[in-house]
Amino acid sequence: MSTVPEAGGAPVDGVPPVLRAIVDDAALVAEGPRPDMATVVDAHLAARAADGGGLIGSLVVPVSRISELVAQLVKRRPAGPMPVALAVDTGLGGVPKALSLTSSRAALLDPRTVEMPAPHDVDTVWLERVTEFVPDEVVAVVEPRRPDADGSADWLDGVRRVVDHGCRPKLRCGGGRAGAFPGVHDVAGFLALVVGAGRSFTASIGLQAAVRHTDPATGFTHHGWLNLLVATLRAQDAAPGEGTEERIGEALRVTDGATLAGELAAADPAAAVRLRSLFSSFGSTAAASHGAELARLGLL
Repeated sequence: MSTVPEAGGAPVDGVPPVLRAIVDDAALVAEGPRPDMATVVDAHLAARAADGGGLIGSLVVPVSRISELVAQLVKRRPAGPMPVALAVDTGLGGVPKALSLTSSRAALLDPRTVEMPAPHDVDTVWLERVTEFVPDEVVAVVEPRRPDADGSADWLDGVRRVVDHGCRPKLRCGGGRAGAFPGVHDVAGFLALVVGAGRSFTASIGLQAAVRHTDPATGFTHHGWLNLLVATLRAQDAAPGEGTEERIGEALRVTDGATLAGELAAADPAAAVRLRSLFSSFGSTAAASHGAELARLGLL
């Protein structure tokens, strides 16, 4: 199933098509203590119903906790099925049972993706196993694990194999250690490869704000998801061999939100639709927080 917004048209609930359903709620897969399912579900439903709720995409739920999620939704009976991304934490063998449960509860759940980590040098044998367990109507999202040091040819080759196999690659953008944050060089290389192949991608935890910044508490420099959007916009317009990665890298380094917002707002409708066919979504452990930042930047 596609999460690409409709082409053209006016904003819905103040959210323009290029930003609709772009934020996946990753509260259940956050590092640290196990989150309470009832609390997460209530917060997710409240965020969807609030101003800017159109930004919210899927709830990322571990396969091991899908029954818990169903139990909470049965109590709350939402108006429509909740889009979910199934995060594989039990091995691929647990996927069929989880999908069977979501299928039997179609009034409550709409599974969009099945997402899983992979070795950085993932091979075609492993990818064939993925396609055995994930049906065609659900998108298989594979994250080749990137070594802490930038510039790994094995990692980028793994991303290429994921793309060539027809799966959606995921880019991890941060974590609890400095090495979990990819450098500009690696992100630019990832985008040039994936966009050049015309394949959609997902970004995962680490994009906690729209604009590139350094966290004063940790000293870690975080990529901004608006930077990533603009970098993808530039990548889709660039011809191979014309300094594509340099142009992408320039967008990733911008720390002025108004500059990024202006470039995104200036994109014509066709380019905006293609942009979202490439940048499918990103995961955030604070999904409800992004609307206020975008409003300040004039995008909502």
